[in-house]
Amino acid sequence: MEPVARNRYHERVPISKKRLAKHDRGEGVNVMPGKTKIKNEIVRTKLEKKEKTFDDVIKETARAELLLTEDYGCFEPDAGEATVQFKQKQIVDNVDITSAAKRFSLDLNFGPYYIRYTRNGRHLVLGGKKGHVAAFDWVTKTLLCEVNVMESVHDVSWLHVETMFATAQKEWVYIYDNQGIELHCLKAMSKVNKLEFLPYHFLLASASREGHLTWLDVSIGKFVNSFNTRVGHIADMTQNPSNAVLCVGDSKGVISMWSPNSRDPLAKMLCHNQGIAACAVHPHGTYMATSCTGRFVKIWDIRQLTGPVKNYHVRSPVRHLSFSQCGQLAMAMGNVVEVYRSSEEEIKPYLRHRADCTVTSMQFCPYEDVLGIGTMRGVSSLLVPGSGEANFDALESNPFQTKTQRREAEVKALLDKIQPEFICLDPFTIMQVDGPKLKDKLAARNKLLHLKPMKIDFKPRRTKSKGKGGTVKVLKTKKILKDLNRQKTIDMLREANIEPITKKAKKPQKDYGILNRFLPKSRKNATR
Repeated sequence: MEPVARNRYHERVPISKKRLAKHDRGEGVNVMPGKTKIKNEIVRTKLEKKEKTFDDVIKETARAELLLTEDYGCFEPDAGEATVQFKQKQIVDNVDITSAAKRFSLDLNFGPYYIRYTRNGRHLVLGGKKGHVAAFDWVTKTLLCEVNVMESVHDVSWLHVETMFATAQKEWVYIYDNQGIELHCLKAMSKVNKLEFLPYHFLLASASREGHLTWLDVSIGKFVNSFNTRVGHIADMTQNPSNAVLCVGDSKGVISMWSPNSRDPLAKMLCHNQGIAACAVHPHGTYMATSCTGRFVKIWDIRQLTGPVKNYHVRSPVRHLSFSQCGQLAMAMGNVVEVYRSSEEEIKPYLRHRADCTVTSMQFCPYEDVLGIGTMRGVSSLLVPGSGEANFDALESNPFQTKTQRREAEVKALLDKIQPEFICLDPFTIMQVDGPKLKDKLAARNKLLHLKPMKIDFKPRRTKSKGKGGTVKVLKTKKILKDLNRQKTIDMLREANIEPITKKAKKPQKDYGILNRFLPKSRKNATR
């Protein structure tokens, strides 16, 4: 009898060792007999099942990458060529039509301009220093609103949805909707220079020119905290996306990290000998890039708060920094923008672009290979292959969401809102149980064991509580006890078949005979 051939469609796709190593969680517990000190067979069985579950999770996670439809793009130059030589025109001519349409430039006359993308990378808001504010869908080039606020604009920021955005104007901060209608005027935020929105906490943070930091909860319209940082004019401020801590750079070269729960900085880092010109944090919260007026750019491991990982010396001071989702770092030096790749160890840029005038703001667009820049005369978008995340999570941020999906996502985000009390340096604090540590428990136990026996005085002490006694209360208590004793006596007599006399018998009325007619009516009725 010939063996039946196995269907080739039932065979699982093999997984490469490289992908398995990417999702590996380290060495597990060895539960093989003879190689472990665990003698209990039940415990060994449980650990063996747990290790098998971990292995299955690693394999399934690596196998799920095969279902990802998109891949990361990058330049592949020939031998002896450098990617810096490619201009934006050459890149547009060699990409598809959809990608080429993402490269555009707007010539405006109300600069310098500040730009900000939404979390899903679909909408763009820009604000000019001379009062020009506009919001639009930059993919389809659909204009949502365009207004002139008739005063200077220093920064702009989207809120939790693309229907509202905030602008830092000359005196106060204003909130507008996507039709350009003014919704709120926040006078508690005065002379604001920088704006940041914390999406998971629904907090709008602002830094003023007088050195004040303010946090506003936009979900309930309540100011969480506001205090003076005592660092003077705040020219640069950014947030750490992993723990929502604000990183503020001052004129002494120090980066201070602030939380609304403390009036003192959580940490301070002396990064440069000159004043901080720009600061940017990686989206994963792992690295931070800083620059100073002395033409130095340093990369720091923000998790360890130790010395710089890399130190670059550039030819002119870097005024703006921005990290992409894939770790590329963009630097703006005057009218020149350079992009560095994190995988390259050489101190050479990945791309270089020369704008028409000075660059005043810069940000990578999420989930797109696009770098947006604001200049003195307008706004431009540059194509940077391999900068954006190729595969997005629709439950986290969906660039193609409908109005119904946006409303559902807003409700879900409000239900999952994190309280401001959890903003600290450790991003895993929210995942921990609020309880005493094992060391604290052992210290408390040892303290109890070493206590001396207490001397107990058994002599009764009569204490009189103020306001607890009085003549009225004593009389009420006596009456209650008297009624209880009477009821107890009645119950005992009834058990002995003796009818208790509960009421006194009425005395018979006397008969007055003929004199009854002269008695009161009440007496007559009583005698009859």
